[in-house]
Amino acid sequence: MKKLIIVTHPHIGASTVNKRWLREAQERSGEFTVHQLHGVYGAGNALDVEREQALLLEHEALILQFPFYWFSTPPLLKQWLDDVLLPGFAYGRAPEHRKLEGKRIGFAISAGIGQEDYRREGRYHYTVDELLAPLKATFSYIQANSVAPFVFYGAQYDPTDPDIGDMSEQVEASVPAYLAYLRGV
Repeated sequence: MKKLIIVTHPHIGASTVNKRWLREAQERSGEFTVHQLHGVYGAGNALDVEREQALLLEHEALILQFPFYWFSTPPLLKQWLDDVLLPGFAYGRAPEHRKLEGKRIGFAISAGIGQEDYRREGRYHYTVDELLAPLKATFSYIQANSVAPFVFYGAQYDPTDPDIGDMSEQVEASVPAYLAYLRGV
């Protein structure tokens, strides 16, 4: 059974990291199903909940791939969580209401700032794991098993800014680890 990668990026064409990762996952269609929420729905549109739930059931594991937006998910991913993980499907008293129980959930995240800033002593005082607590709690609530995230730090890209520069070498170097992460979820 393949793994489902839900990519949520409102500007994937302008992305450096997520666009590169997306291409790698799409080239391995025998292993992964890539589902781009913005490509299917766009922002602010109603989701096809039955389709989304069916996709979850058809796959052995789920990876949520997204850029950190204000230390959280893009709004469409939050909408997906709210609309798709419904009672009677994702949770409930009866076992048949917990259709995602035991499913492995991973997170492939691009973060604009550097890893040193994601420490308690760092600029923003929280680790990525701490900032992912609401997502991890959500998946714990539905009795799915979240795994440690895969994070690309420092994803800001501006070749005209000498302090940021071109991240293409770092992005390329992240691809083998990204693929290994996907396979390990």
